[in-house]
Amino acid sequence: MSTPNSPTASDRSARVVLTWLAEPGNRTVWEMVQKHGAPETVERLQSKHLPEKALRAAVQARTAEFDPARVAEAALRRADQLGARIVVPGDDEWPARVDSLALLELDGTLRINHDVRPPLCLWVRGSWPLGQTLDRSVAVVGARACTGYGKQITTDLAYGLAERGWTVVSGGAFGIDAAAHRGALAAGGRTVAVLACGVDRPYPAGNAAMFERIVETGLLVSEWPPAAEPLKHRFLIRNRVIAAATAGTVMVEAAARSGAAQTMNRVLALGRPAMVVPGPVTSAMSVGCHELLRTYPEATLVTGLPHVLEAVGRIGEYYSDAPRGPEHRRDALDEESALVLEAVPPKGAATPEELAVHAGLALRTVLRRLSLLELSGLVERREDGFALPRPASPAVSPAASSAAAASAVSPAASSAASSAASSAREAAR
Repeated sequence: MSTPNSPTASDRSARVVLTWLAEPGNRTVWEMVQKHGAPETVERLQSKHLPEKALRAAVQARTAEFDPARVAEAALRRADQLGARIVVPGDDEWPARVDSLALLELDGTLRINHDVRPPLCLWVRGSWPLGQTLDRSVAVVGARACTGYGKQITTDLAYGLAERGWTVVSGGAFGIDAAAHRGALAAGGRTVAVLACGVDRPYPAGNAAMFERIVETGLLVSEWPPAAEPLKHRFLIRNRVIAAATAGTVMVEAAARSGAAQTMNRVLALGRPAMVVPGPVTSAMSVGCHELLRTYPEATLVTGLPHVLEAVGRIGEYYSDAPRGPEHRRDALDEESALVLEAVPPKGAATPEELAVHAGLALRTVLRRLSLLELSGLVERREDGFALPRPASPAVSPAASSAAAASAVSPAASSAASSAASSAREAAR
């Protein structure tokens, strides 16, 4: 049931038109919608009195051949046939995190760094509520031409995140993206593919079967209407949504120039957890990862699921223990006891006086520490002083004991047994 603040049908239709007239994220269009509303913004754009030359040219080019209202009607009809829906601000399932793009400012003069405003609408395929699905989500991004190392790390991370109730978000491409989606699907969890084309166009086509599985258990999301083509610049526009919609982003592998690195720049600018998996220094697919870690101190190096969960979870929800080697009894020794133990020779024994010289400690101190070390089983007392414990004798199994007992039978008994066996064989003949 609609509420007084629910978006109207005219608002939805106008947002579809605006996304078609100008690429998503356009700063001028977004600001006009905030000020005048979507329907009036459509009218103002078509009045051809826009001060911004590039936007005016784009609108004129697209309206010269097509009627915007019919384009929107066709897109909504196609979405209905697909079982897709359009989600706009004001809907209950609108993902609130993407609104943070309203404050995103990036360095550079390129439009891709200037036009980074929030989406006007999102097209969705799949039954899960969009906002709820993205509430606890982690993006996993990286190279298309990933290595076996990158694929394995990504699959393990995605599987573990999905297993713990986190949604895995990526871009649906080959390589790291596909490994992330498939890892989540293998765990029976939810995954979201944010596309740079219409939700009815599986791109790349080689992942078509994967996209169908995602629709069944997760979501396909796009800012572009159905039938929109996957143009190169749209992937870069799309990346800001992946960065903004999730609680944090992990970059597994990336070359020196990578779209994944561009996504991470937006993650860092938004102040979200930016996590980077290191790789071999000889791998071209890890150059981008290492450079990001070198350039941005706020980027976090992660080597597995515990690190990722600790970065994105609520305070105190997850804790990652520091890796430790095998523990030994001597690890808990105080400094003086450790010095005395270190002075005990590896072979033979030493007197307390000799140990005092080697350890550089007073004899009284050495005697006290030797008593504690002896109680701990780390040294043993012998007639000629103190030594390291002798290795324990290997345990002898009952079968081995029986065999040893049998081998210990006297030669006479063995000879008698042999004669008895020979007599038995003669009688049998």
